[in-house]
Amino acid sequence: MSTHVKKPGWFTVNVLNRLVAWLTRRGLSVWGSRVLAVRGRKSGQWRTTPVNLMTLDGAQYLVAPRGHVQWTHNMRAAGGGELRLGKNVDSFTATEVADDDKPPLLRAYLKRWKAEVGAFFDGVGPDSSDEELRRIAPDHPVFRVTVTG
Repeated sequence: MSTHVKKPGWFTVNVLNRLVAWLTRRGLSVWGSRVLAVRGRKSGQWRTTPVNLMTLDGAQYLVAPRGHVQWTHNMRAAGGGELRLGKNVDSFTATEVADDDKPPLLRAYLKRWKAEVGAFFDGVGPDSSDEELRRIAPDHPVFRVTVTG
């Protein structure tokens, strides 16, 4: 498994993520944003972070543009969590997508959010070949989300 991580800078952590999370907690989705809540794999405490929820062909996905970050490790351990938008809370289970199945998902994600996250994909974009998308697939966890309640 890849250990690829691109840590966010001060502005992202202290301004951008907080602003998007604040808006999302108040029910305003910014381009599909949700607040992801997942139990910490060691502490058992709820951990939250803003994410982009992607819908493709009727299924929902979470893509980790920054790589194997804390929420992805917690998601693997917990097997699911909650997606929050305002007062709406959707509990879900998560299934990790195999690297070979990621290219169309990464392409769709980049098509929608490249302006926001493109810098984390090493020059690969929505018009890149399947081969290029397969090359970066191990660095970007993708989870299929199944809402359970």
